[in-house]
Amino acid sequence: MDIEKIKSLVVLGAGESGVGAAILGMAKGMDVLVSDAGKIAPKYRAILEERHIPFEEGGHSRERVLSADMVVKSPGIPPTVPLVRELMEKATPVVSEIEFAGYFTDAKMVCITGSNGKTTTTLLTYHILREAGLDVGLAGNVGQSLARQVAEDPHDYYVIELSSFQLENMYEFKAHVAVILNITPDHMDRYDHRMELYTAAKFRILQNQTKADYFIYWLGDPVVAEQIRHTQIEARVLPFSENPESGAAAWTEDGIIHFKTPQEVWEIPRDTLSLPGLHNLYNSMAAGLSASALHISPEITGRALADFEAVEHRLEFVKDVDGVRYINDSKATNVNSTWYALESMTAPTVLILGGKDKGNDYSEILPLVKEKVKAIVCMGVDNTKLLDYFTGHVDQIADCHSLQEAIEACRRFSTEGDTVLLSPCCASFDLFSSYEDRGRQFKAAVTAL
Repeated sequence: MDIEKIKSLVVLGAGESGVGAAILGMAKGMDVLVSDAGKIAPKYRAILEERHIPFEEGGHSRERVLSADMVVKSPGIPPTVPLVRELMEKATPVVSEIEFAGYFTDAKMVCITGSNGKTTTTLLTYHILREAGLDVGLAGNVGQSLARQVAEDPHDYYVIELSSFQLENMYEFKAHVAVILNITPDHMDRYDHRMELYTAAKFRILQNQTKADYFIYWLGDPVVAEQIRHTQIEARVLPFSENPESGAAAWTEDGIIHFKTPQEVWEIPRDTLSLPGLHNLYNSMAAGLSASALHISPEITGRALADFEAVEHRLEFVKDVDGVRYINDSKATNVNSTWYALESMTAPTVLILGGKDKGNDYSEILPLVKEKVKAIVCMGVDNTKLLDYFTGHVDQIADCHSLQEAIEACRRFSTEGDTVLLSPCCASFDLFSSYEDRGRQFKAAVTAL
């Protein structure tokens, strides 16, 4: 991309990524318009007004959008939207905010994707790099917009959480370290219910990597393993596994996590990790390998893995009420994420499920439900699919249409020694504005008990 030739920039969507792209475009002397089909949040409207960036809301000026030299599209806007299709037909470059930011920085990028564990691994890796004293920014689905940081607060390194939606419109961007944690069905409605399309979007994280770069992945994921067979990989591979396996760069044995990379061989006791559970073992190994690829010492990495504080809304302990532990796992918006949550449960569990179903197949968690769950509380506008699937598999099930109803049902079903787990399997958009909103409302309701 000859970015110097781009004079007119339209940004579709005025959220964190869109406003960041607009700020960078303005800083580079482009003629910028931010266009949002909905209402712009007051926070972002204030930023645009303060910087005198032209914007519109409640619809798009079609001719203005179609005449742009380049369009930065919010990840939430599907490629099937008619205006985006028209842009594609005109061969107008339509890129993500991450791609756009990449044109203006030579920083080293540590990029993390996967269906589950992205946020924890991203924050954990960022924590290690900061502890090592590196000049590092946090971007993507967490932290501040990458484009805005490149424009106003540039760094030597960035740790970036990337969704499949962001990867769709990335072309020249290069990850020095690319991490794929796992790939399980998610967002199937976006990908025409075709797993291969979702997988291909995830694997775009490997684009443009060279022999000087690194690819870190979980050896136990069958979808990743199959896709690797059909992918030419230039980067050095650093796979990780729960158990010793041929070719693994990280594994556990007799309570010890072993790391073996081109840089060094080192180990740490598994019980020193600050985050419990099998899924967090994988997250910690991925972060540790990323740190090793960046030549961070094992001493610093081990210390950072031991003192990292858990991510909000991911297996977050809320409160003990009458001997019942309440756990907020609102970030579990797909089936596989709930599988990991249930896998870590050690007490009889009352499980809160429900929300906006994304084409979920609940058979993946059924064995764990039968083994560990004493009751299910369905919390959503329409719980029909959940009720039809799980009725008969648990002793008690409730059909609730508000958080308050759900909390009351949990209190009826639970006794001393039990755990109440909010791990919904579903998106939050039927009763809540986001998974964060769902988690915070849950915590407030539990705290008030």
